[in-house]
Amino acid sequence: MLTALIAVLGTLAGSLLTGVIQHAARRSDIAAARHADGLAAVTELVAALADHRRAMWVREGLRLRGEDWTEARAESHRTRSAVTIPLLRVQLLMPSVAALARSAADATYAMRHPADEDVLAHQRDIAIHRTDVLVTAAGRHLAA
Repeated sequence: MLTALIAVLGTLAGSLLTGVIQHAARRSDIAAARHADGLAAVTELVAALADHRRAMWVREGLRLRGEDWTEARAESHRTRSAVTIPLLRVQLLMPSVAALARSAADATYAMRHPADEDVLAHQRDIAIHRTDVLVTAAGRHLAA
C-alpha cells in the first residue's frame, strides 16, 4: 500500500514538474516571438522612413530648383504610404517607443515644402536624428 502511494505521488510530482517546464518553455517562446516581431517592425519602419526621406529630398530638391517634380511627387506618395503599416506595428508592439516612432515619422513628413535647400537639409538632419533616437530606444526596449 505504501509503495503504491509513493508511486502515485511520484507520478503526480513528475506530471507537475513536466507542466511547469512546458509552461516556462511556452513563455520563453512567446517572449522570443515578441522580440522578433518588435525587431522586424522597427527595422521595417526605419527602412520605410529612409525611403521616404530620400523621396522627399529628391522631390523637394526638384521643386525648389523649379524642375518637373511630378514623378518625384508620385514616388513620395508611395513611400509615405509605405510608412503607415510599419509605424502602426511599432506603436502596437512596442508602446514604450510609440511616441518616438511617431516623432520620427512626423519629422520625415515635415520635409514637405521647405523655403530653400538649406531648410530642406536641416529638416532632413532632424528626421535622421529622430530616427536614430527611435533606434536607440527600440534597442533598449528589445534588450530588456
